[in-house]
Amino acid sequence: MTAIPETMCGVELMGHGGLDMLRYRDDLPVPKPGRGDVLVRVRAAGVNATDLNLRTGWYARDEAEEDGNWRDDAVDFPLVQGADVCGVVAAVGQGVSEHRIAQRVIVEPILWERHGQKLEQPLYLGTDCPGGFAEYVVVASRHAFSITSDASDVELGAVPCSSSAAENLLTRSSVGSDDRVLVTGASGGVGSAAVQLAVARGASVVAVASASKADAVRDLGASQVITRGTSLVDALGQNAVSVVIDVVGGSQFAELLDVLRPRGRYATSGAIGGAVVELDLRTLYLKDLSMFGGTVIGRDVFPALVRRIEAGELRPPIAGVYPLQEIAAAQQALASKQHVGKLVLIP
Repeated sequence: MTAIPETMCGVELMGHGGLDMLRYRDDLPVPKPGRGDVLVRVRAAGVNATDLNLRTGWYARDEAEEDGNWRDDAVDFPLVQGADVCGVVAAVGQGVSEHRIAQRVIVEPILWERHGQKLEQPLYLGTDCPGGFAEYVVVASRHAFSITSDASDVELGAVPCSSSAAENLLTRSSVGSDDRVLVTGASGGVGSAAVQLAVARGASVVAVASASKADAVRDLGASQVITRGTSLVDALGQNAVSVVIDVVGGSQFAELLDVLRPRGRYATSGAIGGAVVELDLRTLYLKDLSMFGGTVIGRDVFPALVRRIEAGELRPPIAGVYPLQEIAAAQQALASKQHVGKLVLIP
């Protein structure tokens, strides 16, 4: 392995605000692996909506309330963001076998261990601790999963956050071969992964996406694509699907429950179309629906995701690749929502 330098390039988020809060630096100290840790040289790091949401302060319940954040504690700035990491183990901490050095890995973004300490509540990579928008990152060895795949570093760098969120939603809602699954936001990171992973489970998939992205979403495995903004009830009829995987919310939320069959399952991990929705409780209880929120992934989800990648069941579409110093352009592209799949940074 190449000798490890004392300093590295990386991007620090200086606080909530606009793109000017992102500062590219070439003098950040390279982190040192502690007990149970590995030092990963980052080869690719995906860009996620959570990066924009944290920067803009979207996670606050009410921007006028000083203590209105959804999280229990404030974010410590400056912060190196980046929940998606593909890289190579460059060094190991005490208690970790040196056989791990040079292994190609992807990093689980929900951390239950750090510096040899097991945690009662998880940390989020790139939010609660430094993430992958730098040349190196330290994580517990248990969260750096060795992977054997012909997928490129860029493709693997697009996987951890959005694809584990999708796999978690499918797991929580028990999607199987007998299901017909409706996926909203199907052209985005979570949505495109949910389409592929649902198909891998043997389910049939109805996807919601803009007309310009329909062919690309069909290529992911969707059997039907509904143009965004179209009435779902008109397109599908009442009680047409058994599962809804939703990252949009917004004004069509009520229709998502209308098209669910009795005893159907609704699962969400996003609200890009609007976080506050109208729910008729009679629909929920008279149809015996189950609803799931997904943020912290189950302990078995990431290992299962790695197996699916190695089996060739998931290949994230890549919409664009940017050098790390062009992170502002990458975030602007993400916010424009003109792409299909993931945007990835290369340190």
